[in-house]
Amino acid sequence: MKIEDFFNQPNFVDLSFFNFRNAITAAYFANDALQVQKVNDNFQSFFPVLGNITNVYFPHVLEQLGVPGSQIEEFVTKISEQGSVLIPEVHITIGDEERVFSLLSTRTHDEAFSYLNGVQGQFVDRTAEWNLKKEREALLEEKLRDREVIEEKSRQLEDLATKLAKYLSPQIYQSIFSEAPGQSKAHARKNLTVFFSDIVQFTDLSDTLEPERLAVVINSYLSEMASIALDCGGTIDKFIGDAILVFFGDPESDGETEDALKCLEMAIRMQQRVSELQKYWKKQGVSRGLHVRMGITTGYCTVGNFGSEQRLDYTVLGSPVNLAARLQAMADPDGILIDDTTHSLVNEQVDCEAADEIMPKGFVRPVQIFRVGEFRDRDHVDQRQRLYRAGERVEVNIIDSSDIRAAIAELRTIQLEFEERLEKTRVFQV
Repeated sequence: MKIEDFFNQPNFVDLSFFNFRNAITAAYFANDALQVQKVNDNFQSFFPVLGNITNVYFPHVLEQLGVPGSQIEEFVTKISEQGSVLIPEVHITIGDEERVFSLLSTRTHDEAFSYLNGVQGQFVDRTAEWNLKKEREALLEEKLRDREVIEEKSRQLEDLATKLAKYLSPQIYQSIFSEAPGQSKAHARKNLTVFFSDIVQFTDLSDTLEPERLAVVINSYLSEMASIALDCGGTIDKFIGDAILVFFGDPESDGETEDALKCLEMAIRMQQRVSELQKYWKKQGVSRGLHVRMGITTGYCTVGNFGSEQRLDYTVLGSPVNLAARLQAMADPDGILIDDTTHSLVNEQVDCEAADEIMPKGFVRPVQIFRVGEFRDRDHVDQRQRLYRAGERVEVNIIDSSDIRAAIAELRTIQLEFEERLEKTRVFQV
């Protein structure tokens, strides 16, 4: 038997391609002109639509299979120039199913066997692998989407918590968000020092000022007072219009004496700050300025969540709260009144003047009240002092006088920034 006849035996192609029938490989053999000479059984079973493809130009076979023109050009170029081709992904629709193959082809040269001088190639079915890859990618994308959703929800919750924090005193906010799931803040009976303040003749002020100016005045006042209250360790219960309710001793307490001293420190600092800001408020249309009355009491109160399932309010209830409101109403403008219980706790550190003895409604005994002066020493007064200066165009408010040089340096930096912006504005206008 001649060698070439041996190579032409029906089973030779399968043998020459390493028994590709057992692999999921469709094999073909073409001559140098890329005309198909033989294919294996897998090729015919994979691509029955091609029929008899003997002596057919192989790029035409690829075209019939639906291979994109760019990949066909790549095949021809690489076979011609490099002698081998590997196209990892060839998408071919067989029936209604899209399958994915790798196309591997290479030139063969063997001078002893002229029949092998040509192109030997194969399609490796990678559909199952490809499907697994797509499933993994889909799962990964789903996880990424879930992560993005979780991150977005987290951002929304953080934004909500930030907004919510503005409506709660920091101590109460921290207390609520540190609770374990399913737990709620229990009611408690505590000895608290309660502070109540109100602006004198605020109703007349609200009737005469424009809404925008009124908002500026009230917001600036409440912001300043809230800052001092928090700085002194007070828990801001609520703002009732222009009125402020603050208490000391919950959620944390430094002892009833220290709580009372902190409350008085806060009240004195508030009155000082109100005095400093009079010029600013007059510029806003408050011709007579703002004058504030304050009342302070000490006694046992019930503190906790009160309200309904729809809305809760963390607040204090009890006679000391009512008494503080009444003392505030009785105080002189820019004055501070305290009850006898508070006086007994602070009289060694604070100068107080006895005022009237009153019998509030609902009380079984008279209450001696006192006017508050100044601290006798600085042991319980915050050493930080606010320095305020208002010019014709600029107002300066330095919080910490102990670092005045740093404050001046900061002002110089601001000056340079404004000068740079001014220069850019001039250039733009030109």
